[in-house]
Amino acid sequence: MQLKFPFDSSSPVFGEATVSIDKTIDLVFDYVGERFFDNYPKWAVEVVHFEPLEDSKTVSIGAKAKQIRKDNGAKIESVFEITDYEPCTRFGFQGINAPYKHTYLFECDENTKPTKLTFRFELLELDVFMRPFQKLIRTAIEDGTENVVENIKNLVIAECH
Repeated sequence: MQLKFPFDSSSPVFGEATVSIDKTIDLVFDYVGERFFDNYPKWAVEVVHFEPLEDSKTVSIGAKAKQIRKDNGAKIESVFEITDYEPCTRFGFQGINAPYKHTYLFECDENTKPTKLTFRFELLELDVFMRPFQKLIRTAIEDGTENVVENIKNLVIAECH
């Protein structure tokens, strides 16, 4: 007899949020994508240490960085690699030693204001002991994605004139 669990361990747990920013798509992409290594720690407030690796000062596909995040009092270190880089369209990175993926999507009409920014976070796999908490994890991820887009919006408005 095969056991049936009330959760799917093979599908990612994700959250997605969208915000409208009253700036042009060029300016928003520049802040998030082009200047990612400078600005990421500003909107990811749980990051306590961040550094590009292997002379990856230039943002491009294959560039790597290391981060230490403070999550519920625990410090979690991970290395990630930029996997998507399409100016004014999409930007993303994926964990190398941890199963997560960040994707930022940019949309607007003819480079006018506002820009629609969508952020998606995916936890690509869950440890066995975490699977019963999948709904709670999804809720936390959804709250986190909302915070990220609001942080980016507020920073872009404050810092980009």
